[in-house]
Amino acid sequence: MSKEQAPEMPVRFREMPVRFREMPVRFYRSEAGREPVLDWLRGLEKSDRHVIGLDLMRVQFGWPIGMPLVRSLKDGLWEVRSPLPSQRTARLILCFHQQTLVVLHGFIKKTQKMPPADLAAMFCPVRGETRQTPVQRGA
Repeated sequence: MSKEQAPEMPVRFREMPVRFREMPVRFYRSEAGREPVLDWLRGLEKSDRHVIGLDLMRVQFGWPIGMPLVRSLKDGLWEVRSPLPSQRTARLILCFHQQTLVVLHGFIKKTQKMPPADLAAMFCPVRGETRQTPVQRGA
């Protein structure tokens, strides 16, 4: 394919190495129009939200990233691990769909083993998967 036929790339991407190109991020939205991850984030302290946002931005601009920030779970799901200033650890569960990062679930890690309710929340609705058991999250 000649250079004249190549699709036009936005100016900000022309000079950037492939590793530092921005990957679009979307938050899961239910059929009722709710965005549970954003609701959960809004219920956290400002300093905790800031740390989670920076970690998500690191994934958005630096993918692929490995441990200790990002870990593969299973079936195309990934976990972003954020140590918070409040001495807790937050987790974001995400997947990729059509070269877009989709944030599916967020929670505060309280035990070594992942709680069954959080395991049940790991699904990728953008791939047509459904949640088997409802998960109630308080803010």
